Amino acid sequence: MKRNIWITETDSQRLGKLLDTLEEVPEKRDQPHVAELRAELERAKTIKDVKKTPPDVVTMRSVVRLRNESTGNTLECRLVYPDEANAETSQISVLAPLGTALLGERAGKTFTASLPKGDTKFTVEELVYQPEAAGDYHL
Repeated sequence: MKRNIWITETDSQRLGKLLDTLEEVPEKRDQPHVAELRAELERAKTIKDVKKTPPDVVTMRSVVRLRNESTGNTLECRLVYPDEANAETSQISVLAPLGTALLGERAGKTFTASLPKGDTKFTVEELVYQPEAAGDYHL
């Protein structure tokens, strides 16, 4: 069963443009993930007024603390656009399997990401920072 996810109209538009560009001139490493992210965007419920974004929804550039349900390990990371991704600083691309699965999730929810080592369950323990809740609408 697919989970319900939310996305701001701003994030939807920006990600739609990104996917359009990647589909025109695809980078080999991103090809498998473009269709998956497009499907997520198409089924997501859109938040028209960014100021009404629920404060527990993971949006672009949000910082979250995740718990890997298999290992119990936690990870604090930021969901970013592909050109901002950096594994060393836990900047996770929305095109990475974990990033795509994380987009639109809510604090307290458990979700599954299809990682290279197999499907892995994560729980969003805390939404440490969400741009919309902080009034950072320009990010």
